[in-house]
Amino acid sequence: MKMAQSIFWLLFVSCRINPGYAWVASNFLMTGSKDYLTYAKSVQVGTQIGVEECKRQFAWDRWNCPDSATQLKGLKRATRETAFVHAISSAGVMYTLTRNCSLGELENCGCDGSKNGKLGGRGWLWGGCSANVEFGERISKEYVDAEETGQDSRAAVNLHNNAAGRLAVKDTMTRICRCHGMSESCSVKTCWTQLSDFRAVGNYLRIKYSHAEKLDIDQKRMNAGNSADIQGAIMDALGSIAQSELIYLQDSPDYCRKNASLGAHGTEGRECLLHGQGLTQGERRSCRRLCHECGLRVEEKRTEVMRSCNCKFHWCCKVHCEDCAHVTVKHVCARKDGGDGRRRDRGPK
Repeated sequence: MKMAQSIFWLLFVSCRINPGYAWVASNFLMTGSKDYLTYAKSVQVGTQIGVEECKRQFAWDRWNCPDSATQLKGLKRATRETAFVHAISSAGVMYTLTRNCSLGELENCGCDGSKNGKLGGRGWLWGGCSANVEFGERISKEYVDAEETGQDSRAAVNLHNNAAGRLAVKDTMTRICRCHGMSESCSVKTCWTQLSDFRAVGNYLRIKYSHAEKLDIDQKRMNAGNSADIQGAIMDALGSIAQSELIYLQDSPDYCRKNASLGAHGTEGRECLLHGQGLTQGERRSCRRLCHECGLRVEEKRTEVMRSCNCKFHWCCKVHCEDCAHVTVKHVCARKDGGDGRRRDRGPK
């Protein structure tokens, strides 16, 4: 555990020097024992896929998982957005460790064959190469949870959401089966578990985000100043919430309006999609959600760029092209003339 804490500290320092993806830093990979060095590379990759999935899930929402929100130490409020960042980051780390272990890319680690040969259900047995989620969960917990050294409600909420992210990886796993028997009669099947695509984990946690619960803590006990009362109040509040659910302490700010102190960047200048083929629901509603409901108008921006066109091959061996003007059209949220950008309907999304 101490080794994990040391690695996280070095990683945090390097992230402050060169911000970007949360926890991504080269100095971190040069620290610790050989085993931890190997795991650290998976942690780095896992964190990156967590951040990328966060940005994909919220690309067309008022809060769009900005870079400032992916550096966990810099998160100032324990909102439902913070809960999602903790969960998806934790899930990404566990997912990558589990995958790399099962692929044999980590020393002394491979498929989970602990159930092989045992009856799994009617007509099928455990077999094959199951994803080693127990390993992924254990190592990711050592890394990710090492950041939470406090004993307050914020630390408890973060640890809960970290665990919820790891549980999401388990809950989205799939079972794969292969038939055996004469002429593939499937009289017996062997089955194993494998990880789903990480997007399934992101979709799962996005639903949990939508139904996140605000932690209701007895403030009288919290204000008593007695550490036992404080811990008791936190544990009692957590006791009524399932481990798979995301939780938060503070309401989200108005993400329509820029407020640096609250981590809100505002939606002015954000691009939206006014029309197009094959748009998702989030894309179709983006101009309404980002612009109109935030008291902004949709502004069309046209940019002319020069591109090669009408290219012809001449024997031998040249290609001659013409320069053609190409106009790209984007739609962004802009302030209304004479308006202050205020909106009537306030909400976090």
